[in-house]
Amino acid sequence: MQIAFHIGAHCTDEDRLLKSVLKNADVLWQQGIAVPGPGKYRSLIREAIQGLAGADPHPDARDILLDAITDTDDLRRLVLSNENFICVPNRIFEHGVFYPQAETKTRGLHRLFPDDEISLFMAIRNPAGFLQDAMRRVQQVNLGAALGVLAPEEIRWSDVVRRIRQGAPDTPLTIWCNEDSPLLWDQLIRRLSGASLQSHITGGTDLLAGLLDPEGQAMLADGLARTPFATDADKHDMIAAIWAEHAVVDVVDEDIDLPELDAPLVGQLTDLYEQDLAVIDAMRGVELLLPFR
Repeated sequence: MQIAFHIGAHCTDEDRLLKSVLKNADVLWQQGIAVPGPGKYRSLIREAIQGLAGADPHPDARDILLDAITDTDDLRRLVLSNENFICVPNRIFEHGVFYPQAETKTRGLHRLFPDDEISLFMAIRNPAGFLQDAMRRVQQVNLGAALGVLAPEEIRWSDVVRRIRQGAPDTPLTIWCNEDSPLLWDQLIRRLSGASLQSHITGGTDLLAGLLDPEGQAMLADGLARTPFATDADKHDMIAAIWAEHAVVDVVDEDIDLPELDAPLVGQLTDLYEQDLAVIDAMRGVELLLPFR
């Protein structure tokens, strides 16, 4: 069976991707794809991995978990999502390492489902905005205390991706930038869910519409209703033109007001983030989704 797991990261879509996928649950079910409610599996899988302590699970562990997660055995694909899969927010920078548990958690997932086709999905974002929101999440006011020996300019998403690949070297990993999510949302829903190309997908503009002015929203709705698109690139070109003219600047632009993150450091983190994306894009077994590509 295919198991598609959206593993975060923290401070990205806040379960909105799962909610958009769930809008299509009935259509997906007809294709042998189950999207169970998160309450059925998040704590179960976390506790099961923690219980392994590096060892192999009981031979029946996989079937016991699936029986608790879904009511049917006749599935082609199972779609899961948990931003806390790798760790809870207050352990993101544990021991001065950015997501230190990435390798052990992904390896544990494979031990639980050794014969299934697992694929992983993860959003990343500019470390400047990520740091600010992560600090708010754990109600921490001192950036240095939260990071320990790790400096802000040392944060690399490619390090996290590399550890995930070490824990699951043969597992496809799809990465995208949270900043691009509104422009990729329909593609993300389809990729994560595994819906057929012929399926009508609901919720593809859930993020985008809220970032456009009223005129842009009307143009988007009209364009999607009237225009036959030969490819996703054609549709993205139309969206890009509307975005360029009608994005609500106050909503799209992110204000960084964490005292330790002054303007020069934010600029440096942004430049390093762009460089890091090139590193991730070149990694074997990793697909970096970018709009208009």
